[in-house]
Amino acid sequence: MPSIFKEGTYDQGSYARTGTLSLNGIQIETPIFMPVGTRGSVKSLTSEDINELGYNLILANTYHLYLKPGKEVFDHFHGLKNFMSYKKALLTDSGGFQVFSLASLFKFEDDGVRFQSHIDGSYHKFTPSSVIDMQRSIGSDIMMVLDDCAPYGSDTKRLELALDRTHRWAKESYEYWMENPNGQNVFPIVQGGVNEALRLRSLETLQKIDFPGIAIGGLSVGEPRPEYIRILECMAPHLDKSRPRYLMGVGTVVDILEGVKNGIDMFDCVLPTRNARNGQVFTSKGKINLRNESHRLSESPIDSECSCKVCQTYSLGYIRHLHKVKELTAFSLSTYHNLFFMQSFMEKMRKSIEIGNFQAFYEHWKNLFGS
Repeated sequence: MPSIFKEGTYDQGSYARTGTLSLNGIQIETPIFMPVGTRGSVKSLTSEDINELGYNLILANTYHLYLKPGKEVFDHFHGLKNFMSYKKALLTDSGGFQVFSLASLFKFEDDGVRFQSHIDGSYHKFTPSSVIDMQRSIGSDIMMVLDDCAPYGSDTKRLELALDRTHRWAKESYEYWMENPNGQNVFPIVQGGVNEALRLRSLETLQKIDFPGIAIGGLSVGEPRPEYIRILECMAPHLDKSRPRYLMGVGTVVDILEGVKNGIDMFDCVLPTRNARNGQVFTSKGKINLRNESHRLSESPIDSECSCKVCQTYSLGYIRHLHKVKELTAFSLSTYHNLFFMQSFMEKMRKSIEIGNFQAFYEHWKNLFGS
């Protein structure tokens, strides 16, 4: 099977690299941040907004889309892209993380996970093949395998059990996917908590299978940042250069910097969009709380160095007012700005690697957003 990833430039002082991800004719420059459209929509934005922002790859969630609107709808509309009028590339999570985050509703079984819907309490079951079938209906360009994400603080026995399930299900998923690849790609998910030996075992096991890419799960789930960095550093020298590496659920500026430094190509997180709806925006000077009284009479934009249409049109004072009175427009304007910032930030990072200036870039942004 042809590779979906082409390496670009490597940073001399770290594992940071650029590259190009090719998904069914769509070219995506890496490192990349993916906005999260959990239920088939990036909250408060339209598909036209996402296109205008220049995002060629977004994420949606299999668990939520399975419950609503359901597989029948996606089969009828021939996939999520047609349903939401989005024409670029799509990645879907398998629902494995929801097993972690909604643990009280889930029960592990040998061949999958039985669970209750958080919406109506109805009973359902995910297996390695059923989540592939669901993602086939969704029509994602990158599908994730069903995995077991052990909570932070799990003992070695629980981590070993998670690895056994994750590896067994990954092999089942690969074999089932290979029966009908249909232009879609599947990534396995490396687990192992903050145990270096288990992480390396998981990475080695999964990289032996001919998946098109590799994902890293179970980080940014409550562990202290030094632990997060330690695990990234232990894996970095062992990551296969020929495949794209995806760090799941990571989206703070500092965590992305650490990820890229250690060879990660792809990131996703709800944080930029969720924070925007809660009145926090990212700027070239750091984070700003839009609801602060000090902005009440400000005629300046959110960020004087930002060229997004929000900063070119609206004052900080006006956007603060919208948040204070809970106008829906506050959500869309703040979200648009934050996603523009993330797109611009990743573009500048790629440029810094290309021109050999990544270390200075890393220090600058880590100092701004390190708190």
